[in-house]
Amino acid sequence: MLGGQARGLQTVSLPDLPYECDALEPAISGEIMQIHHQKHHQTYVANTRLLPLLLQAISEADVSTNVQLQSTIKFNGGGHINHSISWKNLTPIIDGGGEPPREVLGSAIDSQFGSLEALIEKMNAEGAALQGSGWVITAKAFAINKVTNKTLLLQDPLITKGASLVPLLGIDVWEHAYYLQYKNARAEYLNNIWKVVNWKYASEVY
Repeated sequence: MLGGQARGLQTVSLPDLPYECDALEPAISGEIMQIHHQKHHQTYVANTRLLPLLLQAISEADVSTNVQLQSTIKFNGGGHINHSISWKNLTPIIDGGGEPPREVLGSAIDSQFGSLEALIEKMNAEGAALQGSGWVITAKAFAINKVTNKTLLLQDPLITKGASLVPLLGIDVWEHAYYLQYKNARAEYLNNIWKVVNWKYASEVY
């Protein structure tokens, strides 16, 4: 099992953005997207390659190194997973960014939250209230066949909240996702990001 995981993580690479860095302006600046993708995400990718050292520490019963590397790999592996999904969660307005979900997902959101506007209000409130850095996620809970919201600290992957959860939409509330443009106005960033949300992708996943 671990050997398979090691092979998988050793081949992790930085995915291309499905649009140009400046394509989400004015909601998200091109400078932020370039740094976010090519610096922050690239760092997470690079650090997932520490897994062979973890396997060595396990084989040598090196508990201290084992604990340290597990934490590092969870953080960076989660960062890679979360960001790889996040890039697909966004799309330029010209390509449908901000257009509301229709059909099955739209109906599920209405059923669970009352309306899309209510879901957005809830996610914005959770994102604004999150202390420190993390993510606000809308997910499908297959075990109960419902749409649900989760908040994640730092770069925890959604699986830490439940094995049956599948992420549909993730909003990044790390400062590196908005600070160059919005400074400390996280609420303004949260309001504007919905203009470029790719509900079509979320609907396909759902």
